[in-house]
Amino acid sequence: MSKNETLVVNAIRVLSAEAVQKAKSGHPGMPMGCAAMAYAIWGKSMKHNPSNPNWPDRDRFVLSSGHGSMLIYSLLHLFGYGLEIEDLKQFRQFGSKTPGHPEYRHTTGIETTTGPLGQGIANAVGMAMAEAHLAAKFNRDGYNIVDHNTYVILGDGCMMEGISHECCSLAGTLKLNKLIALYDDNEISIEGDTDIAFREDVPGRFRAYGWNVIDVADANVYENVEAAIKLAKCSVDKPTLIVCHTQIGFGSPKQGMASAHGEPLGEDNLAILKKNLNWPCEEAFAVPAEVYEITSEVGQKGLAEERKWLDMFAKWANAYPELASEWAVWTDGEHLPFDPFDEELWSFEKGDATRNSSGAVLNKLSAKLPNLFGGSADLAPSNKSYMKGMGDFSAEDRNGCNLHFGVREHAMAAICNGIQLHGGLRAYCATFFVFSDYMKNAMRMSALMKLPVAYILSHDSIGVGEDGPTHQPVEHLAGLRAMPGLMVFRPADAKETTAAWVASQTMGSPTAIVTTRQNLPLYENSGREALKGGYVLIDSEKAVPDVILMASGSEVEQCVQARELLKADGIDARVVSMPCFELFEAQPDEYKEKVFPNSVRARVAVEAGVSMGWDKYTGLDGAIIAMKGYGASAPYKQLFPYFGFTAENVYEKAKALVTK
Repeated sequence: MSKNETLVVNAIRVLSAEAVQKAKSGHPGMPMGCAAMAYAIWGKSMKHNPSNPNWPDRDRFVLSSGHGSMLIYSLLHLFGYGLEIEDLKQFRQFGSKTPGHPEYRHTTGIETTTGPLGQGIANAVGMAMAEAHLAAKFNRDGYNIVDHNTYVILGDGCMMEGISHECCSLAGTLKLNKLIALYDDNEISIEGDTDIAFREDVPGRFRAYGWNVIDVADANVYENVEAAIKLAKCSVDKPTLIVCHTQIGFGSPKQGMASAHGEPLGEDNLAILKKNLNWPCEEAFAVPAEVYEITSEVGQKGLAEERKWLDMFAKWANAYPELASEWAVWTDGEHLPFDPFDEELWSFEKGDATRNSSGAVLNKLSAKLPNLFGGSADLAPSNKSYMKGMGDFSAEDRNGCNLHFGVREHAMAAICNGIQLHGGLRAYCATFFVFSDYMKNAMRMSALMKLPVAYILSHDSIGVGEDGPTHQPVEHLAGLRAMPGLMVFRPADAKETTAAWVASQTMGSPTAIVTTRQNLPLYENSGREALKGGYVLIDSEKAVPDVILMASGSEVEQCVQARELLKADGIDARVVSMPCFELFEAQPDEYKEKVFPNSVRARVAVEAGVSMGWDKYTGLDGAIIAMKGYGASAPYKQLFPYFGFTAENVYEKAKALVTK
């Protein structure tokens, strides 16, 4: 290790420790232990251009151990991504560019939000899948316009989380050779030595997954890690795990100790750290000029690499103009290449289960959006998430657009986040609604990052029937609706299902499309109004109705039927379909008043889930027909009456409100 490059490595260590010390909170140990690894990536191996962090063919870097955020903030500062020393001094402070965990869209150069352990490695798997698919689509002989690696640093915590088992098993199956994971094997957790809870043979586990495994006995020497990365890049059929033996809190009196994990070193220990590292600067947050000279050379190299790529891209575009036109469409994540209100997309002849309607819309879209890229957790025949004629993505065929995730819901959702983050593709995934519990944290990360991932969640209620309460979602609608930034669509028919898909591709946020197993009617007046989240499906005959009946999904049918029963009694009812609370709440107050006049206090809401959330629309005087517990195993035509989801029950509740 040259003297000056040692300074760069130590600059990462010292800046990280100083920022945590100033903030009086944070995680100094991991950045100090991983500094040499990080320099081997950013300074010696990674293809990146700090002057253009969005270069499409840059290598991707994911810090899965997001608690060690000062590692990446130090790198972003030293390598010229726009973070200044003052930003490092504001680590973990309100409004700063250096929050406690890395946040996508918040800090330039951050490829994904990390912190929940294991999410980052799954994101990296998604990025590597995206790279492989785009390369197969666009590369031609002599023109590898998509040709980059995905690097990820993960630690013992990520290794323990179940999601890492799921995603790394799939990565091995898919032979994602452009994925290079560096394992910070420091054998320390918050509670002490990892031996208390984690004794597995990690290299053996990854070899069983189908990965290359390279062991670096001393990862505090960046040349050792650099050599391992060079070897990893030679792989043609396997992802690579580089096991880096490190010491948490390297260079400080707390080296190798659990106390170095999540608390400042202390001023005295910080002084000893600088002495042990022969750090030349006494002043806090001071960095020798030689460090910036080295890192700026890396930046100049990256600029030259991008210019070379741009020259190749121009020649490729000239040689393959049709492909270049497709590239422009695929990489435009904001605009659709077709009219989303094209009648063909909204046209249906009869009612159907909305899972079938969703499958039909998906296949219509796949003809218009060939960069749709997604699949199911081994349930595609049931949740109708397969794109016909689009091929299957596999180790043998990177061209396929249909993904087979296996029974790996948590990893599936996080992988889709990585696909979406990579750019160039529109990600979706599918499972039974009840299993959204397994995906919830990854869905939350979609919402945090504002990633327009589409989640197809079929078998939406007690309508699942015979599979019983283990498979009948009850609290799930309320749970997902509670998640800020997630659109939850529960369509009542095929046209509302189209609205859900259009929203997923145009609103710039993740969307849960919650669909039925059982058949539903096709309503005459449904359709584009569903994009307002709630609308009058069948209006009252009076200017002001006697009662408002409201529901989502399959229970709209009971409201429509109840309206006719009420009409026979001289009671005038309005039926409101509420497929998406979030979009309805985004409407102007005038519109909401038009749908739900304040003067109408008699209101009945119906949904085959828990009642939470509906009281906002029914008010203190209204009634809610909902689930009060779990379901049961029986045909749905028996379950709906048993639990009160009938037109007659809606009629009785509404009549009681009007006549009391």
